[in-house]
Amino acid sequence: MKNLLIILFLCTLQGLLPAKAQETSPHESVLITNNTGQTQVNANEKGELVVNVSSEDLRAIKNQGHVRYSDLGAKGDGKSDDMDAIAATHALANQEGLPVKADDGYTYYISGKLRTAVIQTDTDFGKAEFIIDDTNVEDRTKHVFLVSSTLRSFDLQGVTSLKRNQDKIEADLPGSCLVTVTDANVRRYIRYGPNQNDGSPQTDIFIVDKNGKVDADAPIIWDFDQITEITALPMDEKQLSITGGRFMTIANQDESKYTYYSRGIAIRRSNVLLDGLEHRVTGEGEQGAPYGGFLNFRDCAYVTVRNTVLTGHKTYRTIGSAGVPVSMGSYDISLSRSLNVSFEHCSQTNDINDRTYWGIMGSNFCKNLILDHCTFSRFDAHMGVANATVRHSTLGHMGINAIGTGTFLVENSTLNGRTLINLRSDYGSTWEGEFIIRDCVFIPAGGRTTSASLIGGSNSGQHDFGYTTYMPERIVIENLHIKDSNHPEDYQGPAIFGNFNPEMTDDTYVEKYPHVRPKEVILKNVTTESGKELRLSDNPYPFRNVEIHKE
Repeated sequence: MKNLLIILFLCTLQGLLPAKAQETSPHESVLITNNTGQTQVNANEKGELVVNVSSEDLRAIKNQGHVRYSDLGAKGDGKSDDMDAIAATHALANQEGLPVKADDGYTYYISGKLRTAVIQTDTDFGKAEFIIDDTNVEDRTKHVFLVSSTLRSFDLQGVTSLKRNQDKIEADLPGSCLVTVTDANVRRYIRYGPNQNDGSPQTDIFIVDKNGKVDADAPIIWDFDQITEITALPMDEKQLSITGGRFMTIANQDESKYTYYSRGIAIRRSNVLLDGLEHRVTGEGEQGAPYGGFLNFRDCAYVTVRNTVLTGHKTYRTIGSAGVPVSMGSYDISLSRSLNVSFEHCSQTNDINDRTYWGIMGSNFCKNLILDHCTFSRFDAHMGVANATVRHSTLGHMGINAIGTGTFLVENSTLNGRTLINLRSDYGSTWEGEFIIRDCVFIPAGGRTTSASLIGGSNSGQHDFGYTTYMPERIVIENLHIKDSNHPEDYQGPAIFGNFNPEMTDDTYVEKYPHVRPKEVILKNVTTESGKELRLSDNPYPFRNVEIHKE
């Protein structure tokens, strides 16, 4: 029978290369043969997985209409390493176009060997358990599961420049595509502070239809006078469903430094539903390397995560790029270059106000992120988000941290952060657009003693972040109750704005890179438990021209 070689494309957590540019390791390949021998799964000298499926077994698998991990030899006893069998099962399912089902009652042990299971068909993990052992990992950058498309990205010819909010591109496309564009000659997000860096190449990602029309809900946010790379990734029209599964990570014990682990489920395909998954973590000790997201999203759109329980990771410290100690971000959810991703009815196993654990989520270069009926320790956007929504949710000790553009809507939610919304100071506390906050409860610092402020951040006006920094042009706050009863003796009442620049107290202070202030704040029915009135800021001078409307 003809041999079929299935190449699994993996992307590292931090890399920004499109899928087509990634090299494939022999350990990421599966060779499937079909003959009269016994069904066997073995690795060859190159590390490729060689799967022989007997004709009789293949007929039986096709007749049952799905492939089980036990069909390819998974033991499910919680001790035997089942990773090869799991990878082989998905490879066969991908070849035959069959769904995958885990065996109920099984506990699959996954060692740290270099092997990835590529998911291209519907998968039901059911009530099975998966133990992912990270105590001895061959390659920490390789995901255990890769949800991938059979479609491949390609270089987009003929597009040499783009304008912000451009509504159409001239290109010949096979259908709707995710377009990723880079200008390596322009640096954005030049980070300030303990984790300072030289920024990232100007990057954008957007959706176009087969005629090149840009989806107005995820607009182009930068001008590209020149383009160093532009690729298009066709979007799958049929939804891929991944359901169930109880996953347990045995945490790594590596040195605490920025060597991120990517040992989870990578989503590299559009139009995906994840429903009913659980992820827990055990074995966190005195030291450990951080995690880059058990759920790791990149180069995808229209993804929904529903009824899922995740776990925050213990916070470890290291020395940052500025030579001073820093706490390392460690995530169970990580998103990069992802559009229209929703989390619905999701929660985490840790106390969302336990400061021992880092905020569960981080994101870069995303658009249209939604938390709906979620209980998480934080929402976060590092290198920008275009449009975000938090509704019917409760956020814990790290609250909302974001920079970006468009509209940030927060409604019917309870927020426990130090501020209602924190504009990240390491990226210039910038938001070019508007905030709408309505029907919410704010518990400053989770009820600890504090002087409350609603919009937090800082910007000295002396650092070049690679862009003009803005505060929201318009802020609407309606039906907000502030539980600020636990406050210091000298408390003057909650401030609308934090002290963004303590040195800017009069017109003698000159901002080399001016921070653009809001035009107006609209307040409707804002109440406080302390009984004290809302005020402008500890340092009102920078906000002296902001129009405050109370209704």
